[in-house]
Amino acid sequence: MNPGFLQDIVIIAGLAILVMAVCHRVGIPAIVGLLITGVLAGPHGLSLIHAEEEVEVIAETGVLLLLFSIGIEFSVKELRRIRKTVFLGGGLQVGSTFLVAFGLERFLGRPFGESVLVGFLLSLSSTAIVLKLLGERNELYSPQGQTSLGILIFQDMVAIPMMLAIPLLAAGTTSGLGNEFVLVLVKALGILALTYVLAKWFVPWLFFHVAGTRIREMFLLTVLLICFGVVWLSAAAGLSLALGAFLAGLIVSESEYSHRALGDVIPLRDTFSGFFFVSIGMLLDLGFVLEKVGLISVLMGTVFLLKIMLTGATTMILGFPVRTAIITGFGLAQIGEFSFILAESGASEGLLDQEVFQLFLALSVITMGLAPVMIAGAPRVSGWVARLPLPERLRSGLDPEACPECERRAAAEDHLVIIGFGLTGRNVARAAKVSGIPYVAIEMNPETVKRESEAGEVIFYGDAANTVVLGYANVASARIVVVAINDPKASRRVIELVRQLSPSTYIVARTRYLKEGEGLYLAGANEVIPEEFETSVEIFTRVLARYLVARDQIEAMVAEIRAEGYSMLRKLSQESLSSTAGALHLPDIQIHAIRVGQGSPVAGQTILDTALRSRFRVTVLAVRREGQTRANPEGMTVLKEDDVVILMGMPEDIRTVARELESRSSLA
Repeated sequence: MNPGFLQDIVIIAGLAILVMAVCHRVGIPAIVGLLITGVLAGPHGLSLIHAEEEVEVIAETGVLLLLFSIGIEFSVKELRRIRKTVFLGGGLQVGSTFLVAFGLERFLGRPFGESVLVGFLLSLSSTAIVLKLLGERNELYSPQGQTSLGILIFQDMVAIPMMLAIPLLAAGTTSGLGNEFVLVLVKALGILALTYVLAKWFVPWLFFHVAGTRIREMFLLTVLLICFGVVWLSAAAGLSLALGAFLAGLIVSESEYSHRALGDVIPLRDTFSGFFFVSIGMLLDLGFVLEKVGLISVLMGTVFLLKIMLTGATTMILGFPVRTAIITGFGLAQIGEFSFILAESGASEGLLDQEVFQLFLALSVITMGLAPVMIAGAPRVSGWVARLPLPERLRSGLDPEACPECERRAAAEDHLVIIGFGLTGRNVARAAKVSGIPYVAIEMNPETVKRESEAGEVIFYGDAANTVVLGYANVASARIVVVAINDPKASRRVIELVRQLSPSTYIVARTRYLKEGEGLYLAGANEVIPEEFETSVEIFTRVLARYLVARDQIEAMVAEIRAEGYSMLRKLSQESLSSTAGALHLPDIQIHAIRVGQGSPVAGQTILDTALRSRFRVTVLAVRREGQTRANPEGMTVLKEDDVVILMGMPEDIRTVARELESRSSLA
């Protein structure tokens, strides 16, 4: 191996870390930091890189993995769900931007091929930056987030035929373009047919058997085999490598193993595509930028104005109000990363001269760098516009198409996530189903996923120690996450990731041994249930029963043992949390839900008449009746049979109250 190449890798990695650290401090996306790294390290900057060809190979691999991952995230189901936004919205946005840019180029007397390519370049936006920023702002399922997503999906789709069109444009004559296009179309249809066959039958079968081995390296190699195998077939047919990568992603997306595949590929994609953005930055000539700063500023303003107006108009045609239109327009105003790929291809084919190419690079880097500022400032601008005397139809929109996924996400908020669908996970799911609690499960055993999915369970295959998989379960909006897997190290990693995604989610973890509990608490668990402890309790209960000890006494003793045991465990949690978050814990106070039983002496009495606070030193926090919960009920609230009363107090006082409320002395 060339030692100079290794030196360049070290230089790029070290410089990128420093630059991205600075960018993070000032709120600039990591992608822009990688572009700046390339500018500094490239031949027009500090000239630190010498093995440019090897770096270019890594960069091209990054592009393929980027397109592959987008193909995985894209699916036919997703397309059907937002087809109006994708095809109508995306078609209008790309088509109008292309036509205006093409018209301006022709008006300025530029060549036909260059004009078409410039139209392509300006019509695309940055999928990576926009979706990342929308996700960080929790706006992905807002109206502007859904509109942006649909338009970006169409842009990613149309980028493939744009790539195919570049060699045809470079031919210099339109007379032979028809025949060449037909030939390319026939080859593409053949690859599409192969894609369908692989996605329908072969790949699901292959993934099922590979996943069954539980060998992580084998699964990842299978994913890469599919990716680069389809890319190789595409190249052998004379088609674009990028098209092959995208189709390979589509093949994987139609299987139930796509979540894990995407999670495994993302680290590789981010690493290799990082070199792609660095290589783009290396092409930028800072001297040229300083020389043409006036022209670049005018072009940048023109691009921003053009894309904001056309994207905003498209959003309003879809039926959204002017506020959503402005925010969406500002969000998609930058030039996208796929435009880099098109520009490089166009420059190599002779469609762009060096000056135009450098102008495009400068515009791309600057507009992408300003994207966070544009997205953050869009709500304020929309607020100013909203104060203008606009027609009511512009303010309220034209009744846009409903978003089932947004409704599903809203309904999924406050749900339960079960990680691990063994005996414990299935029991938790059964209890949740009986109680009407929405839940979703994550499981690593492909046979379990297949069997439970066919039985109607909301379950998918994936490694929960991956943020992508947790994202599909919408962990950030879950009320409770139950970690019921056997590997304590994996449990700790999962808990750490869940806590990073959602600091407020309540995490309950199962472990085999009490000694493992401290590590899980330190990772962020709120409660740890040790199996050896519960086994001891169960044995203890049965022994006492055989000695004819009264059932209510056994239950009281079990409750006391559990209270003491969990007080000890909560002490560990309190010590770990107090050093980090300063959280307040009251280990001696418990909250219990107790059902008013048939024939209970308190049925028909008001809360005031029961004198629960004065007699038993417990407080009624809420009363749940027929699915409706009344918090902080008044003293004159009448308790009825089957009401569930939420009480707070000392454990021994709660047990005493249970005998008053229930016909049988058992806690609900």
